[in-house]
Amino acid sequence: MDSTVSAGPAGPWEAADIMAGLYGDGIIALKGAFSVAFADRLREDIETLYEEARAVPGGALPRGPNRFYVEVQPERVRGFVEIATHPWFVAVCESVLGPDYRIVEIGFDIPFPGAADQPWHRDFAAPEATTVGRRLNSLAFNLTSVDTRPEHGPFEIAPGTQWDRIEGCPKGMFPPRELWPRYAERMVRTLPQRGDMSARSALTIHRGTADRSDEARPVLVVGVDAPDATNAAHHDLQVTRAYLDALPARVRDHLTCRVTDLLEPVVQHHMIDGLLTPAY
Repeated sequence: MDSTVSAGPAGPWEAADIMAGLYGDGIIALKGAFSVAFADRLREDIETLYEEARAVPGGALPRGPNRFYVEVQPERVRGFVEIATHPWFVAVCESVLGPDYRIVEIGFDIPFPGAADQPWHRDFAAPEATTVGRRLNSLAFNLTSVDTRPEHGPFEIAPGTQWDRIEGCPKGMFPPRELWPRYAERMVRTLPQRGDMSARSALTIHRGTADRSDEARPVLVVGVDAPDATNAAHHDLQVTRAYLDALPARVRDHLTCRVTDLLEPVVQHHMIDGLLTPAY
């Protein structure tokens, strides 16, 4: 089925509704969080940053055929402050992760024409906070930079599967094929439009699908942790001292980052071998 899971159209947003969505389906979204012009600027930045990353070994990591992931520095993305201070972004983070949430990652996923169906997966192994404590301690926010059409290879997610126990699978991320019919049956296909913003548990089983269009489908990703989560160890979020000092406190106080005099290329090391083989 085709669907977009949506939160209320305007704030203030109730913590109970936010938690019901993320603890239930594992994904919520806010339609029209930003303007179309904002999304178009985002796409311009992503295209520039992708070309730069291609020239750096480890700058653009494959996530399957014709699909790449690139981590970037916040100050290279126009609108990062607007995202990090958006009332819905803040409300979601505080409701689920607590007032001391940490922004640990910013990057983008970019499937090109010819990208294949990914295997069903979660983005990392479920931590004990979730498997034992039944608590979500991280979130991923996504912002599309194109109006997603079915032929773009939209994101598919199986609601409620953030609680599935798959510890014995490769890296705790890739459920066996015999479970795939369960995810296909529960699947929701998301078709976000420019300006929409979503939040999801990266543990909810999902996949990118084949891009049969004639254009790329770049999506910005912002990763956020609760204080007890450890995802920052897998990323190199970096800012210059001048940029950090100029940030409003309500952003600066929530960054887990490395401070540099000059920006350095972001070299990624988190290769996910299970995503390199198409799900045929």
